[in-house]
Amino acid sequence: MVIGMCFLHAQVMAAQVYGSEPVIPIPREHNQPADKVALGKKLFEDVRLSRDDKVACASCHQLQQGGDDGLKTSITNTGEADLINAPTVFNSRYNFRQTWRGKFRTLEQQAEGDLKNPRHGNVSWDYLLPKMKKIQAYQQLFNAVYPEGINRKNVLDAIATYERSLITPDSRFDLYLRGEIDAISNDEKQGYRLFKSHGCIACHQGINLGGNVFQKFGLFGNYFADRGNITRADYGRFNATENEMDRFVFRVPSLRNIEMTAPYLHDGTIKELDEVVEIMARYQLGSKLSEESQTLIVKFLKTLTGRYQGRLLSESLQ
Repeated sequence: MVIGMCFLHAQVMAAQVYGSEPVIPIPREHNQPADKVALGKKLFEDVRLSRDDKVACASCHQLQQGGDDGLKTSITNTGEADLINAPTVFNSRYNFRQTWRGKFRTLEQQAEGDLKNPRHGNVSWDYLLPKMKKIQAYQQLFNAVYPEGINRKNVLDAIATYERSLITPDSRFDLYLRGEIDAISNDEKQGYRLFKSHGCIACHQGINLGGNVFQKFGLFGNYFADRGNITRADYGRFNATENEMDRFVFRVPSLRNIEMTAPYLHDGTIKELDEVVEIMARYQLGSKLSEESQTLIVKFLKTLTGRYQGRLLSESLQ
């Protein structure tokens, strides 16, 4: 009877936390077909999907680096710096659009965009499909998974299916939301309260603490004028729509695993988490945080580091 009452109490506590908050925990299962995930992983990691075997999806989205590459901007297929900071691939299935400018609605569209991008894969389907069909291992794998074998739709489906498997549940904050009240400290709880009361939650909410809305960067100040050296990448969503209202507008990034995804912002100019919190408060909220508030919010953000295949992401960098 006591055990049953404790279980009921835990359920009630979980409902109280989870049901009353603007954030929900990541599911513990990705529910993607294992055979497609395995095939998609091979494609994701294979440089042969690019022209001249230069780069793979995994070149810029390294799971051991938090799902990005840890660089200010990624390296292109010519060995030069790319135009923008690579976002993490972890939990990308929960973003309502893909990439900083939000050009792609689905992971399939995003995968195709990178394959065709002259700085990345630099391939066409007329080039790529015959190349893949000459690889006997891929012929066997695709025929085992897809009745139609190797074609554009199936290549994109396999890659996107693998990416949908890249979730990081069971961060300490998710455990807290599920009712484990002591999963985060009092300082971290206070940081979360400040995160909400200062208005960060307006853009960073939902299952991904972001990734579900567009926002102009610089609501309470001109970040780009202050930083200087404006580039086309700074125009954000304007590059996809050519709508003047979209200039300097970006898809709000997810804060999941943010401790692991430095450097920050679309331009990759900020290396430290406390500094990016200060910048976002200044330019997006019009606030100057006290040192204590900033420290507490950073403590909260560090509770968002989740687990991939049962292992805490931060352990992979140690």
